[in-house]
Amino acid sequence: MTAPSAPARAATEGPVGVPVRTLAHDLAAVPPGSVVRLQGWVHRRRELATVTFLVLRDRTGLAQVVVRAAAVGFGQGSGAGQQASRVSPQVPPEETTVEVTGTVTANPQAPGGVEITEPVITPLTDAAETPPVELWRPALTVALPTLLDHAAVAWRHPAQKARWKVAAASLRGFRSTLDAAGFTEVCTPKLVGTATESGANVFPVDYFGRPAYLAQSPQFYKQQMVGVFERVYEVGPVFRAEPHDTVRHLAEYRSLDVELGFVRDHRDVLGVLRDVLAGMTDAVRGSGAAERLGLEVPEVPARFPVIHFADALALVGAPADEPDLAPEHERALGEWAMTEHGSDFVAVEGYPMAKRPFYTHPETGAGAAPGDARWSNSFDLLFRGLELVTGGQRLHRHADYVAAIEARGGEDPAAYASYLAAFRHGMPPHGGFAIGLERWVARLVGAANIREVTPFPRDLHRLVP
Repeated sequence: MTAPSAPARAATEGPVGVPVRTLAHDLAAVPPGSVVRLQGWVHRRRELATVTFLVLRDRTGLAQVVVRAAAVGFGQGSGAGQQASRVSPQVPPEETTVEVTGTVTANPQAPGGVEITEPVITPLTDAAETPPVELWRPALTVALPTLLDHAAVAWRHPAQKARWKVAAASLRGFRSTLDAAGFTEVCTPKLVGTATESGANVFPVDYFGRPAYLAQSPQFYKQQMVGVFERVYEVGPVFRAEPHDTVRHLAEYRSLDVELGFVRDHRDVLGVLRDVLAGMTDAVRGSGAAERLGLEVPEVPARFPVIHFADALALVGAPADEPDLAPEHERALGEWAMTEHGSDFVAVEGYPMAKRPFYTHPETGAGAAPGDARWSNSFDLLFRGLELVTGGQRLHRHADYVAAIEARGGEDPAAYASYLAAFRHGMPPHGGFAIGLERWVARLVGAANIREVTPFPRDLHRLVP
């Protein structure tokens, strides 16, 4: 007589015959009848007369567990190593972390077409308190202050997590595109001795009794590293002590910075930016987050539509002496780019030198009028009617830097001695750009406020959590 066969195992057995952990996303590929071990949070409980449905959430998705005689381990010392015992069909409260061992059973109505039956449920912690937001609902419909005050829990919501998955995918696409193009990732100081843009909007720091500042930008350092690697990039925080209380500004944000040498002008920089955004959007499409959120990921054109700043002012009906574009001008230009070019992107080049930092290269090329020093070889890239990227060509001759700093009035080039030293020793024509990660994600997902896509935002009013 043949003995009954043992249940199939989903994967290689761990210690003492326990199957290794299976993730929710992988359950659909597990043969029915296999015994699996899941770990995660109790996402939802639905208690009926004779059965309780437990929905477990892990980093990959959701899994349904059918509980008829739940095995729970509440009590003194409950944890991962505690032996579960069969008790009443009570299921641990939502957000309790648990381990579930059970049998994979086909059910077309369950997530992925399978569910877990005959489970043994072991809590891995004490019973969780009721969360401040209902994470099991399809949409996280809470006021922004609630989201921000309870960020550590609110970001567990699958839709909210997907927003940061968009950011993470964008970072992968950013890095992989630049790595493939011969760029080197660098890390630059965030405590600096001078203000990058020589402005007043910096956070001062007491640095062992000496004044220092949180870096507004890695600009000076990434330029110097062009003299080492030719092509560099960095992902890091930047700090702006600007008293903006708007839906598009933060006091701390993630900046995706790029700098490259041996450029002809800012158009070469714009070409690299085009490739970077194409890599970022491709990565977002392949992440699964876009589908989860129902995003319309933009197509990046082979070449961005480009309009000169002076022409942009005329197009939107602004006075010819306006020094910058207002938000309503950006929106109008975004509509024009979509109508005339079918593009979510438009580059505005030739911004007034008076509104650009001292290291900006003046306008050159066929569009530049001889002796007209008003315009610059710089640009802003607008995405769906919002400024996303600032970039351009930089000065690269030491004498030009000294003249530019002195022309500002009231400043001594000696204050920038360590920065200017690189230009005494041969620097190539170069340029670069910076993308604000949170602003990119907010525009991509259609968030009304940049704080909706920032896990722990820092702004004029918020320093915790």
